[in-house]
Amino acid sequence: MLNTGLQGKKGLVVGIANEHSIAWGCARALRAAGAELAVTWLNDKARPHVEPLARQVQAAIALPLDVGSDEQMRALFDAIGAQWGQLDFLVHSIAFAPKQDLQGRVADSSAAGFAQAMDISCHSFLRMAKLAEPLMQQGGSLMTMSYLGAEEVIGDYGLMGPVKAALESSVRYLAAELGPAGIRVNAISPGPLATRAASGIAHFDRLLADAAQRAPLRRLVDIDDVGALCAFLAGDAARAITGGTLYVDAGYHILN
Repeated sequence: MLNTGLQGKKGLVVGIANEHSIAWGCARALRAAGAELAVTWLNDKARPHVEPLARQVQAAIALPLDVGSDEQMRALFDAIGAQWGQLDFLVHSIAFAPKQDLQGRVADSSAAGFAQAMDISCHSFLRMAKLAEPLMQQGGSLMTMSYLGAEEVIGDYGLMGPVKAALESSVRYLAAELGPAGIRVNAISPGPLATRAASGIAHFDRLLADAAQRAPLRRLVDIDDVGALCAFLAGDAARAITGGTLYVDAGYHILN
């Protein structure tokens, strides 16, 4: 009989900044389903906000991770290997673009800003996948967060649109490459959420209001909605799902 829980599974959640983070909604749902977790914080400024949350989900491993630091990333996966010897799932929920590039036209974005946004928001997922692969000898699930702006032009989303499009394409290629090892790779595409990461997008309140008014379910989604999908994708019930972008946005993506 199919196991629909996550008992016995061990996973890494990257991207918790505070109790409003999408990554926190995922961590909470994953733990509630029975998984054992490793979590990270970005830097010393973020640590006091993340450590209490790590304790709430009884995280077995809690370490700093700036994805721009190869040393920190290697140390994190080394710690997971040493303590667990395995990894069953990974949640990548991080994105960044310099404000001056994010809030301007894509045509005006700087080469340095574009490269930084791509490195942190997209290529870091590839680097994590490479480090996770040897720990997923029995297969696993890799998840990352996208947004509708990867597929359509969304006003004020700007530079992050092309970056998220690259992320979704990377998901498809990773799924093809890692599938023979039983490793599934998917993107989750939530509707607009009032998170700290989203606060850098110009006129973000307009996106929230439009989604609440026009989405078929006539409501916004929250981090618990995203967490529920994340917990499903981490489990055996999603064993045949890979390479896709799964929307959790109250149906907003079907509109023109």
